[in-house]
Amino acid sequence: MDESQEKELIKRIAALVKQNKILSGQLKEQGELNDKLSRKLEKYEKIISDLKPSELVENETYKEPETLKFKMATVLFVDVRGFEKISDDMNVQEMMDELDNVFFQFDAIVKKFKMEKIKTIGDTYMCAGGVPVKNSTNPIEVMQAGLEMLHWLENLKNDPKNHKIWDIRIGINTGPVVATASGKKKVAYDIKGETVNIASRMISVCKNGQIIISAKTYELIKEFFACEYAGTLPVKYTNDLEYFSLKGIKPELSENGKGIEPNSLFTTKFGLIQFIDIQEIILDKLEKELPEYLHYHNVKHTIDVVTEVELIGWAEGVSDEEILLLKTAALFHDAGHTMGYDNHEENGALFTREFLPSYGYTREQIDIICDLIVATKIPPKPLNLLEKIMCDSDLDYLGRIDFIPVSNTLFEELKHQNKITSLNDWNKLQIKFISGHQYFTQTARNLREVNKQKQIERIRELIQEE
Repeated sequence: MDESQEKELIKRIAALVKQNKILSGQLKEQGELNDKLSRKLEKYEKIISDLKPSELVENETYKEPETLKFKMATVLFVDVRGFEKISDDMNVQEMMDELDNVFFQFDAIVKKFKMEKIKTIGDTYMCAGGVPVKNSTNPIEVMQAGLEMLHWLENLKNDPKNHKIWDIRIGINTGPVVATASGKKKVAYDIKGETVNIASRMISVCKNGQIIISAKTYELIKEFFACEYAGTLPVKYTNDLEYFSLKGIKPELSENGKGIEPNSLFTTKFGLIQFIDIQEIILDKLEKELPEYLHYHNVKHTIDVVTEVELIGWAEGVSDEEILLLKTAALFHDAGHTMGYDNHEENGALFTREFLPSYGYTREQIDIICDLIVATKIPPKPLNLLEKIMCDSDLDYLGRIDFIPVSNTLFEELKHQNKITSLNDWNKLQIKFISGHQYFTQTARNLREVNKQKQIERIRELIQEE
């Protein structure tokens, strides 16, 4: 090694020593920083471990997936067939666009029938009724959705612009499911359970253009839809499951007897079942929002009137649709008390107009229901048979044997608002009101008029002469 090479080597070694010192210093600083970070991390972990789950949710640090149980949901699987028909001379992108359009239309149908799309797995589309909002009508609505999907695809295949390669087969089952909710801004649901597994297996015995439903589903929808027994499905650890082929809406319940579009009879039968769900919502609202001083206009009174309009309505020979309108009006007739005591009839009618459109009631039906609610205003002046039934049902207690205790609850209610203060004055007012009151329907007169007259004598005995 010559002198110049030796000098160059010494210079390089000196540079490496200097760089090593710099790196050593940086590592030391980094080590100190790491120690600080470690201590902070331990502190934060301690804080997180001390937090309750509710606090974590509020701070959006942690959120457990929500698990919900549904006693009755109806699960629908759609298997889209057609990939095997794609040939080399076809535009694959066009085929995919057509398939996307099929799924897009299914989304619209699912939304129309108040169902929940669960997921799409390849060429299989999964949705459910009765999730996440529990209801009594989901088996019927899912049948309608399945039929509409089938008819829509048939119309698509008849369009000369399309390639006509797509077919579907549908499997449906009803039963309990467990749903897991996830997501923050847009909540998504996944469902599991034997009900889901059986619905999926229904597709295996299904032909193109066919809807196969389980026996459990059939029992829930057979009054609305025409079905044919189709066979049994072997299932491990249990008896073979019977299944049926869904043909369409029953002719007498469909427009022009074609089994495709529901007619007014279908809508009324459906409405009477849906009323159960509406009743649960409104009674819950009344239970929570009615003032405590309403000893008479309470939930029990509403239930009594709902029961009575049906009893008098059937006896007076009104139609199924009119029974539905009467029961709905009875359910809502005191809902206005959640807003105030005076003019509660008008307030109840306003609330009814806001609530019922989302449940499929027509404008004409809502007008009749609101007229029935307002007709209960004292003194009653009904203009037609339905209003007479409504008024008689609302004041049915006047002719019942429990009139005195029921009347006393109304007195307590009015006394709380300083509308009347003396029980003696109240009894005098009652005699005047009952003496001038009349039942409007023959049914109510037969059931209550004789006993109503007896109440006058009973009240007279309670009045103390001044």
